[in-house]
Amino acid sequence: MKHKIAVIGSHSALDVCRGAKEEGFKTLVVTQKGRSKTYSKYYKTQNGVGCVDECLELEKFSEILDVKVQKKLKSKNVIFIPHRSFEVYLNFDYDSIENLKFPIFGNKYMLRIEERGKRPNQYDLLEKANILYPKQFKDPKKIDRLCIVKVLEKERGFERAFFLVKSYKDFIKESKRRIKNKSFTKKQLGEAVIEEFVLGVQVNFNFFYSPISKRLELLGTDTRRQTNLEGITKTPASYQEEILKVVPIKYEEAGHIAVTVLESLLEDAFSAGERFVKASQELFPPGIIGPFALQAVVTPGPPKKEIVVIDVSPRVPGSPGIFATPYSGYLYGKSLSVGRRIAMEIKEAEMKNLLKRIIT
Repeated sequence: MKHKIAVIGSHSALDVCRGAKEEGFKTLVVTQKGRSKTYSKYYKTQNGVGCVDECLELEKFSEILDVKVQKKLKSKNVIFIPHRSFEVYLNFDYDSIENLKFPIFGNKYMLRIEERGKRPNQYDLLEKANILYPKQFKDPKKIDRLCIVKVLEKERGFERAFFLVKSYKDFIKESKRRIKNKSFTKKQLGEAVIEEFVLGVQVNFNFFYSPISKRLELLGTDTRRQTNLEGITKTPASYQEEILKVVPIKYEEAGHIAVTVLESLLEDAFSAGERFVKASQELFPPGIIGPFALQAVVTPGPPKKEIVVIDVSPRVPGSPGIFATPYSGYLYGKSLSVGRRIAMEIKEAEMKNLLKRIIT
């Protein structure tokens, strides 16, 4: 193997590393002081066990943007796998990310579409792809149904402080309360996304698009476990109203659960995925490469169940449990993790001298 697979030590790094090892690659994890033991001790490769061959420890993850660090990674012949924490810990500096001196697996120019306050973003892509997404309200005075307000938190600018409202009056009341308790600022509220709250079952459709085979694959489906939402919903109904008077609902991700969907939904899911791939190629050439997720709500209709996309992940999704669903197994005869499917694509590209098709 000519290349080494590298990743930031967070999010889905172990999934990436295990998959890389299974395909014969060496692995490198970039860690930050105080957050390295998972990779440098517990999953370090020793005597044929483990999946992390090498750690590069930095004072801060953001030092990856330093020229010396970039040169060091390039000298190690890495292909870097981006995930959400990669964007977060590099302070959403997409201009610098797009100018990194080492190769990135996938289309690094699409990472910035996750930031809803900038254009073009994921909504432009969903619109171009003719994919259903919730109705949005640019003017809170026009709120006429149950809506979810997505606003960045004050302390952690990468997390969103969701709250529900059903009218403009509700919006003002809840906004004032949350600004007062410092959940977010007035400026952050002004950049919030207000959209219809879609009732249904949440399912993340985790796809992989191969530019080499020109094939779209469904690797698996999962759903999120969120705090403190789950704790509140598991409290007896008679106490929930009292709790909500003093404890705001948080939709903060704590984990994922592997799920399956009805086979009758698969054609619609693949159709949405194919339209997404085509639209991405037109808006962000060369288009999506490798893993992406359409995070959706499956509604009851009428007249039939529909897939409404509420979020897009144009990179490695955050659920290592994806391999536990049967969809990649239906295709390959064995279940594949996202990390292994990435490694398979890199391996094939190396063998066929087609790396330029899968890196940017």
